Amino acid sequence: MPTPDRDAFTREWLTAWNSHDVEAVLAHFRDDVVFTSPVAARLLPATGGVVRGKAALRDYWTTALAKLPDLHFELVAVHQGESLLVINYRNERGQLVNEVLAFDGDLVREGHGTYVD
Repeated sequence: MPTPDRDAFTREWLTAWNSHDVEAVLAHFRDDVVFTSPVAARLLPATGGVVRGKAALRDYWTTALAKLPDLHFELVAVHQGESLLVINYRNERGQLVNEVLAFDGDLVREGHGTYVD
């Protein structure tokens, strides 16, 4: 299955995050998305770091943004695979992060936030 246009997707994703527009970010995700993140595990311990479904993802990201009002991402690189994008960015704390996104058509079906300690 083809991967969405790497540059267009990344530009929209980055703009949405840097605008703190959760709905614009979520527009790229399937309703039944599964997303994993150690940040989710820390902010919402009941998830065990696994967020299932768009509504739960909205809750997670809204909670995270409330605690991180200075959130900002600076793009470092984007890697493309088969139905896969890896967006490497630096967050507002200077921390390197990789967001691994697996696609089903134009929408993300599975995502993983990965961090360097």
